[in-house]
Amino acid sequence: MVDVPVGDRAVTELLSLSGRALPLLREWVVSDPGCGVARALWTLATGDRLDDNALKEQLAIAHRDARAVGEREASLVHGVFLHTHRQYRMTADHLVAHFARWPTDEQAGLMLDAFSSCEDITYRAHGEALVERQAALAGPENWPWTSWLAATRAEQGRARQAHALAEQALALHPRSGVAAHALAHAEHELGSGHAGVEFLDQWLAVDPQSLQVRHLSWHAALQSIACGDFTDARRRADEALPRADVGMRAATNWRLLLVGQAPANRSDPQHVRELLAAPGGTAEIFHTFNLALALAVEASTEDLEALARRAAADERPDFREVLAPVVRALAQITAGRPGAAVDLLTGLGGQVQRIGGVRVEREIIQDTLARALVDTGDHTRAADLLHHRTTTRHHHTYEDLLLTETARTADATIADAITGVTGVTGVTGVTG
Repeated sequence: MVDVPVGDRAVTELLSLSGRALPLLREWVVSDPGCGVARALWTLATGDRLDDNALKEQLAIAHRDARAVGEREASLVHGVFLHTHRQYRMTADHLVAHFARWPTDEQAGLMLDAFSSCEDITYRAHGEALVERQAALAGPENWPWTSWLAATRAEQGRARQAHALAEQALALHPRSGVAAHALAHAEHELGSGHAGVEFLDQWLAVDPQSLQVRHLSWHAALQSIACGDFTDARRRADEALPRADVGMRAATNWRLLLVGQAPANRSDPQHVRELLAAPGGTAEIFHTFNLALALAVEASTEDLEALARRAAADERPDFREVLAPVVRALAQITAGRPGAAVDLLTGLGGQVQRIGGVRVEREIIQDTLARALVDTGDHTRAADLLHHRTTTRHHHTYEDLLLTETARTADATIADAITGVTGVTGVTGVTG
């Protein structure tokens, strides 16, 4: 048996998003401390655990060592420096130049999320085009680039192409975490239900320490919601998502409440307020939106109204023009005024994508609008809004319940359902 160098194994596991990636990266750094790329990739994978001084120190050493090897290695480390410092636009611009010189560089591909993290639809489109070009250059036998192309097609709403590409990548490398994630997105769009859950369970069972175990478990919970197995959805959320994991927990619970179901364990409202008040608490629009969802789960109308005022006064256009009306709509719903929520959300149209995240995450805004339309008696518009989902998804019990007037009681609005199911009548605390 050929003894594969630890560096090669570490890169493969990191590209796979494997639970073995971090131990192998650490082993690589220890066994070859002068390898700048090893140190940079380890820092890329663990940067959120390092303070700013430690981060700069590690990357300064990595860049010095990488420059001694070559321009490509130095360029890669510079990209890691920008990415770990959340300079996503600069990272994206750097990647464009890097791939022009070193096409299909798989290690640089680990930073492709910079394009979507820019929170700019133009950069997102540039990133998608770059993936398409690099995947074509790499060819269909290259599993990392086929995986990234599958993820791109999923985000573009081309679910069947995404599904086929993800399966192709998994046939080449069954442990591709990017391909498994892309397949989860495609199967959400197709409403695979129990079949999607079974795939995720089987895939995660092989590597329960996968770097994306919580996120894929959340996808499984969404598939359980899709086919009406709400008990299983709550179980999955409670087993896989820590209470501090506000975003995915809120996104699960708000979906459950929209169809009159009891939520899983909720986040601590005071913790949500502290996150909003912390330095950088509203630095990213999608993170702020998730915190707003957590407040909506708690029926924290006054908190939501304060957050909406804060967003409306923000100098960033996406916060003023998109986030503020979405948060205001959530406040209207929790206050029992679905008609006002309909007006706010209908006016946004396609601008909703400016709130960030990916399709399956943004879809919850459409869910909210559909529920508000039903609560105002406009069943026709609600049905039209979800027509593409109820006609293309194999399992769509969730969508059927969104369109059902008696989602909880004969005359219940979502506000009644929230307060009835959770026993919450509203709390305050967010300044604005």
